[in-house]
Amino acid sequence: MMQTQANAALQIRGLTSHYGRIQVLHGLDLEVRPGQLVALVGSNGAGKTTLLRTISGVQPASGGEIFCDGRLITQLAADKRVRAGICQVPEGRQVFAALSVEDNVRLGAYSRRDREVEADVARMYALFPILGEKCRLAAGNLSGGQQQMLAIARALMGRPRLLLLDEPSLGLAPLLVEEIFRVVQQLRSEGITILLVEQNAQAALSIADVGYVMETGRITLSGSGAELLGNDEVRRAYLGM
Repeated sequence: MMQTQANAALQIRGLTSHYGRIQVLHGLDLEVRPGQLVALVGSNGAGKTTLLRTISGVQPASGGEIFCDGRLITQLAADKRVRAGICQVPEGRQVFAALSVEDNVRLGAYSRRDREVEADVARMYALFPILGEKCRLAAGNLSGGQQQMLAIARALMGRPRLLLLDEPSLGLAPLLVEEIFRVVQQLRSEGITILLVEQNAQAALSIADVGYVMETGRITLSGSGAELLGNDEVRRAYLGM
């Protein structure tokens, strides 16, 4: 049995979740330590997105426990998890197309009451200059890669203690995938703790401190990113080698 780690940014023990009668998560154990970039890889339908939705509180857990910084949050409402510092970049970006780029960015700070929001907006434009250039445009006019940058900026405006990234490279051209992963590495270098769900196993494990492989709602392998990249089973199943 895993001991509760007060110094873990995220600890999951025996987590289960259902859609109606269908069980999607089958007793998962997973841990993310402060400052780590942890990659979760697996095929379509493995339950990766469901896991992130359960961590962020959008999908209810049917069993098990979720701890954030040693605090039990399994039953905490989604908005209170955001205030606790868990911010998610959803699959498919889900920007508010009719609102301006800047309004989308500012929505990420909706739960904040401090005086540093303006400085953080400027920081987002420094991190993603194209968003600053297009701040008055409707977000729906951005390209897919630009919308992904906007979704990340919106999440960062919540000043996350834990950033959940769901398939950030999905549907993007190779050059944009490189740019998104460069940003992810930069965020990690700034000390942001990241749980990255990604079908591009090569790219994800190449930058991950720790990796988990998920199949049909279960964790089947774990290790350092380098260990999993060198694992024959992972290479056959996810890297096409």
